Amino acid sequence: MNLGKTVFSQLMSLLPDYEFNKCVARYNGDYRIKEFTCKEHFLVMSFAQLTYRDSLRDTESCLQAMSKKLYHSCIKKPVARNTLAKANERINWRIYADFAQVMIAEARKLYAHENTFLNDINHMAYALDSATIDLCLQMFPWAKFRQNKGAVKMHTLLDLQGSIPTFIKITPGSVHDVNILDQMPIEVGAFYIMDMGYIDYHRLYRIQQSGGFFVIRTKENMAFDRFYSHSVHKELGIQVDQKIKFTHHQSQLKYPAHLRRIKFYDREKDKTFIFLTNHFDIDTNTIAGLYKERWKIELFFRWIKQHLKIKSFYGTSENAIHCQIWIAICTYLLVAIAKKKLKIGQSLYSFLQVISISIFEK
Repeated sequence: MNLGKTVFSQLMSLLPDYEFNKCVARYNGDYRIKEFTCKEHFLVMSFAQLTYRDSLRDTESCLQAMSKKLYHSCIKKPVARNTLAKANERINWRIYADFAQVMIAEARKLYAHENTFLNDINHMAYALDSATIDLCLQMFPWAKFRQNKGAVKMHTLLDLQGSIPTFIKITPGSVHDVNILDQMPIEVGAFYIMDMGYIDYHRLYRIQQSGGFFVIRTKENMAFDRFYSHSVHKELGIQVDQKIKFTHHQSQLKYPAHLRRIKFYDREKDKTFIFLTNHFDIDTNTIAGLYKERWKIELFFRWIKQHLKIKSFYGTSENAIHCQIWIAICTYLLVAIAKKKLKIGQSLYSFLQVISISIFEK
């Protein structure tokens, strides 16, 4: 007797079906669709992510080979490559983008107290950066990046408490990173940690006016007046802690308020960093520590590029690319949620490897 649920079915049972159906209804995703609904599309694409399928044909072949086990894995029957390709073109990618926000909210609750350093400062902290995913311009003409190169950018705001992405925007590669600051939600009292590519004084002043704080790396050749210098502990790496104001006319117009300038020497890397922040009370070592936490977003990008299928794509249209990336993000969040709920001690990487080879086991 064929009893029990497969690993894939158990993992998918953690999905909040009610919220998923709300996202589908919001965009009429299943309007006049009798076969291969949005949920079925999500399941098959998630299967392709978890088992590292290289193409739609590869996915079709694997499902066909495992046809006897599909019924107990939430997938009704093997799916033809053409059916999957049409779904990638037809189904509105915003369904999965909205559903990702639901998954993000659940994951953030589970990972709320992971980082003891951030618990000590009693502030939320986010790292902002982007990952460029290269594409062939002839096959993806809508994703223009440079004259002879195509790409999309995945702009991500990462909650440093549990390495959970809270805001993601996918754009053609030609969109400059700094433009995302116009769309990024600002949380009162939260820190936003950024590298030099996000220096835009007008947009930084928007964060200030919205009640947020920023820590951003800047360059040495900045025109400013020093109003006050605080005493520092040079043995801890802090060389300068100053209250400044811009002297250049355009910079003054864009950021009329005072800023704090901190110079930090990292002995491990033998490198000097200069930070700007609009928070004047927090300890200088904490500011340097916050910027060090930014490496987590680099790890996040490296992890998803290595372990999820977002470097090779199953379609060439903008909708197909968005669908694949958003479903990949939902899959990442689902595995992270399962790891926490099931109290699995393995790393997320090890957990994924085990799932990939046992997905149809019971």
